Amino acid sequence: MLQRLKTEEKVIGTKQVKRAISKDEVSLVFIAKDADIKLKSEIENLCKEKKVPIEYVEKMKELGEACGIDINAATAALLNKN
Repeated sequence: MLQRLKTEEKVIGTKQVKRAISKDEVSLVFIAKDADIKLKSEIENLCKEKKVPIEYVEKMKELGEACGIDINAATAALLNKN
């Protein structure tokens, strides 16, 4: 599933992910298990409200690498295909 982050349109980072979920632009959200608990619950609640599926990743480092960035990422999301 992480492979899709390399090829599909995405947003990275909590602010961008929250904004995209709120605008119903997201098909799948990735959350790192080692991210801040408050941040995780905020994104999880928003996903539940908007009925967006969540895929969990073990480490923020792994999620960042999957997104093709050199820093850790707590959250990322695949955008809807239009």
